[in-house]
Amino acid sequence: MPLVPYYIESLQPYKAGKTINEVQREYGLTRVVKLASNENPLGSSPMAMEEIHKRATNLHLYPNGGLNLRTVLAMQYDLKVENVIVGSGSEGIMSNIIRTFLCDDDEVLTTEGAFIGFQVLAKSRGVAYKTVPYNNWHYDLPALSEHITEHTKIIYLANPNNPTGTIFSMHEFEAFYKTVPERVLIILDEAYFEYARDNPRYPDSMHYRYDNVITLRTFSKIYGLAGVRIGYGFAHEDLITNLLKVKLPFEPSTLAQAAGIGALRDKEFLHKSLEINSRGLEFLTHSLKELGLHIVPSEANFIMAVLDNEEEVNYIFEQLLRRGVVIRPLKAFGLPHCIRITVGLDEENRILVDALSKILTKELV
Repeated sequence: MPLVPYYIESLQPYKAGKTINEVQREYGLTRVVKLASNENPLGSSPMAMEEIHKRATNLHLYPNGGLNLRTVLAMQYDLKVENVIVGSGSEGIMSNIIRTFLCDDDEVLTTEGAFIGFQVLAKSRGVAYKTVPYNNWHYDLPALSEHITEHTKIIYLANPNNPTGTIFSMHEFEAFYKTVPERVLIILDEAYFEYARDNPRYPDSMHYRYDNVITLRTFSKIYGLAGVRIGYGFAHEDLITNLLKVKLPFEPSTLAQAAGIGALRDKEFLHKSLEINSRGLEFLTHSLKELGLHIVPSEANFIMAVLDNEEEVNYIFEQLLRRGVVIRPLKAFGLPHCIRITVGLDEENRILVDALSKILTKELV
């Protein structure tokens, strides 16, 4: 019997996009614009940073497992603390969901080309991982309904979806939910919900407090806290109670919890981030279409472009790197003919469009 299970041996680990330092060293550049990882171009919430500095003097003490942040979140969303969990980003909570609820004969159901982080976590459990194709780059909820079997245990839905940026509507979700057995857990990944929540079609999951739905959100995107790894989830207290049994005892860290608490107070940073994203999303959508690219309409802080083939993706990716611009090819997601571009600052967006224009007209570096 092998030491490493076959489903781990065959698994491809999550690979983050190239860092600024990597690109600078590899191409001898001084200026690099990173538009690959859906990070907040404004940096981190100032109030989050203030809380981090306040708590930095007590790092010899163990954290309290996120209780303070859970309490703040419960008050903000009119819940009990028992309905809230926090962890090392939303992926940390996803990992605990996989460990808590999946048994050997269970199946996971989602879309093709789903968020790569979830793909890796779900496949690491060694259970059946089943997918249905996108419908015009949206979740095909009716098709997912048809593929639910007696073995289906978890259905993963991201809304807005990464990497397509699309959403499903309130009507679509309500119709879909009626087809899901109570024994099936729905993960609603709302990492980008702040960007879409003002859309009247968007089904904010806090309006759907069903017993078999768990909402996941993060501070990594709109609040610019990707580096401290802090996320949270809402669910029925029975689900949370069991998740807490497998969660690392002192997760999240003291500084991560403090950052989350500070960020929730920072309404000014939230609004400024939404404003610059809205402006940048409009500019990029228009500009990339003008360049002849097939753009998927986005409700998040990134745009996905559909190219002809993987070779074209690799060419554009490499040429952009040479010009000091980092984007994300989506082969790892299962979409080798697509790229994802994060909305940056106004100047960064212009640099990207200018570089792409030169590449598409075959202008040499």
